[in-house]
Amino acid sequence: MLLIAPEASTNQLTADYENVRHVHALNGIFPAIFELSPNLIILDNNYLSTELEKIVRRIRTNSFYSKIKICCYKTKAEITKDDLLKAIGVDYFIYEEELRVAQKSSNISELFTKIVDRSVLSMPINTAN
Repeated sequence: MLLIAPEASTNQLTADYENVRHVHALNGIFPAIFELSPNLIILDNNYLSTELEKIVRRIRTNSFYSKIKICCYKTKAEITKDDLLKAIGVDYFIYEEELRVAQKSSNISELFTKIVDRSVLSMPINTAN
């Protein structure tokens, strides 16, 4: 999993999972994707703001990245922007309100585990090398 967010965010997620790589420099996003070939990328909408759409489009137009699931973290739902992001290739959305509810009822890691499980289970298993 690749997490694109500010440097000071979500330390718990990267601490709880050894297979999460956190990238906070915009120029490090695509080298990290190429190096890791992750199953899931989580993009922080607040951090990436105007660059988010460009990044999603670039990922979706490159056949090398076609099997990567994209998740967008947002503070609140915005119907028109969310519909656009969905149309260009975002698979999942996580809203801050959902995380608050999840934190009260369970661990934040469980929410990300469910997303990871969904993305991994939906991917075809490639047995050829």
